[in-house]
Amino acid sequence: MKIKEGYLLREVAGSNIVVPLGAAELDLGGMMTLNEVGAFVWHALEENTDEEQIVKALLSEYDVEEAVAARDVHTYIEKLREKGLIED
Repeated sequence: MKIKEGYLLREVAGSNIVVPLGAAELDLGGMMTLNEVGAFVWHALEENTDEEQIVKALLSEYDVEEAVAARDVHTYIEKLREKGLIED
């Protein structure tokens, strides 16, 4: 799975902002701000990857329990799916 084309993550004034381009702007209805971990997962999703690979990357980068990371990654990915931002 990966982020659909038409969405860019940019750092603006210290904030991570998802910027929709073209027709994607109509789908998202504006911009979205991500926290540090959300941006980390977004960058992982810019390449074709799966939840397990993202969880492993989080575990190597952050001090978090595997069960918590797996749960949070799954929840975040489902929210991105609901917004139509991910293609499988």
